[in-house]
Amino acid sequence: MASPRLETYCCPNRDAATQLVMNFQPEVFCGVCIGSASISLLLTILQLLPKKGQSPRKMPKASSSSTILLLISICDILGGLGMIFRSSVWLGFPGFIANISVSNRTDVWPSAFCVGSAMWIQLLYSAGFWWLFCYAVDSYLVVRRSAGLSTIVLYHMMTWGLAVMLCVEGIALLYYPSLSSCENGLEHAIPHYITTYAPLLLVLVANPILFRRTVSAVASLLKGRQGIYTENERRLGTEIQMRFFKIMLVFVICWSSNIINETLLFYLELQPDINEIPLKNLRSAALITWIIMGVLNPMQGFLFTLAFYGWTGWRVDLKWRKREIPWESMSSSTVGENAYPSPVNYQSNIHDSKKISTTDSQQTDEAISILSEANTSSDERLTRSSPIYQGW
Repeated sequence: MASPRLETYCCPNRDAATQLVMNFQPEVFCGVCIGSASISLLLTILQLLPKKGQSPRKMPKASSSSTILLLISICDILGGLGMIFRSSVWLGFPGFIANISVSNRTDVWPSAFCVGSAMWIQLLYSAGFWWLFCYAVDSYLVVRRSAGLSTIVLYHMMTWGLAVMLCVEGIALLYYPSLSSCENGLEHAIPHYITTYAPLLLVLVANPILFRRTVSAVASLLKGRQGIYTENERRLGTEIQMRFFKIMLVFVICWSSNIINETLLFYLELQPDINEIPLKNLRSAALITWIIMGVLNPMQGFLFTLAFYGWTGWRVDLKWRKREIPWESMSSSTVGENAYPSPVNYQSNIHDSKKISTTDSQQTDEAISILSEANTSSDERLTRSSPIYQGW
């Protein structure tokens, strides 16, 4: 799981709240992390591999949104590998990990492993948060026709730059001036926790707003193609809206336990003695959410692929093909439909209106198809049931 408590545990003089959760059934906790991360890793890779039986339709051009979705999955995969490696070492070499608690020692490898593995996990998941924020920004810009593949360079600079900067800054403040003196007070820990949870809170606050504005812009685009809002276009808009909802639902499910757990542990840290009887329920709640974090945090990778693409099936095609952007067939067919002029136009204006309608429809369909990289099976059901698809 990904928690700033992983870094604070590397301090020999760690606080009592961190000691409480990290010493609670460590074998069980590491086993839970390994199991959850392994299942998520295998299912995520299975979801991303091409499947047999997919229709070999024409592939649309790549988009920044599809690249961002792939990068989010890669961050989850690498973060899951870090969890598996870290938990495996903890289970396989308990004596090696026990040396972290020794203040006066000459062996620096236990602390180096502790800090390095914790930073790897935090950095990858933090980068995933920034990429998710970039996806929400890119979705809105695509609908406004202000984004493209060129913007992916800016997203890379922002994502990796901010992720590395915040991670290094938080670690430097936590371990200043050395590992032996870190966690002597909250002035060391608070900046570290802020830099860790800042991108998470940004996604929770900003992404719903951006998604809502994107859905409204999509509805306006669909209405503007013919001046009416048909049933087929309404269903397409609903599919995009549901996709954004699933993304945020997965994010809230996987990370709300972290916020609850951190709130409880900070409250316990402020108490003179966390072992007091009146605090028993709070300690139990903190330990329960700690285990829940070990289950849900690694599962984000697989759950995100379900939100992005839906269930893609078990039949893997070893011959690699680029993933198709769904609704492309419907978008292409609607171009032809919308190219015809409105019956109310006079004959002298037919040629000009056809040219304008075709251009606007192509731009609209391109923006919609870029956003609509979701469940292929649901797309095929949608497009095959539409009169546009049948006529095409």
